[in-house]
Amino acid sequence: MADVKHTALLVMDVQNGIVSRYLQGEDTLRPFQEAVSAARKAGVQVIFVRVGFSDGFPEVSPRNKMFSHLAQAGNMTVSADTTQIHESVRPEAGEPVVTKYRVSAFAGSNLEVILRAKDITHLVLCGIATSGVVLSTLREAADKDYQLTVLKDACLDGDPEVHRVLVDKVFPRQADVMTVAEWAKTLA
Repeated sequence: MADVKHTALLVMDVQNGIVSRYLQGEDTLRPFQEAVSAARKAGVQVIFVRVGFSDGFPEVSPRNKMFSHLAQAGNMTVSADTTQIHESVRPEAGEPVVTKYRVSAFAGSNLEVILRAKDITHLVLCGIATSGVVLSTLREAADKDYQLTVLKDACLDGDPEVHRVLVDKVFPRQADVMTVAEWAKTLA
């Protein structure tokens, strides 16, 4: 049985403006919903992570290839609908929503403060995209000595081959990689 007291499920970038690019039917987000449900049932802390910026985008450098186009579009401020957590996995009372300013969930956010305050030592990662927030957060969390699990079916990427290589070959070097169903069994 997993040590749920010291475990947190990070639901990363499952926000309106990102989910809309990946939806391929009503079942697309089912693994995320199942992961959140299993975590809540077992008493695992659920933490939502989103990317969003202040009005005027002062956090975005024009040299940042990934984020500078978002500043030009102007639709990823923290108050915009695009940065709100998708309704299918809506946070409940007591579940923090962390705002980050770069790809990793740790970058510019208060995530590490929350994890320390709650004595979290094991992170379970899911999110959009596998090659973005999941990869960046996994690498940084591994360097910070967190125990890591990646829920491979609760990760989406625009490139299926990149997703496969990451979950089959790269992530297992630093994390346990399993399906949501496999992880849920460890919580029982």
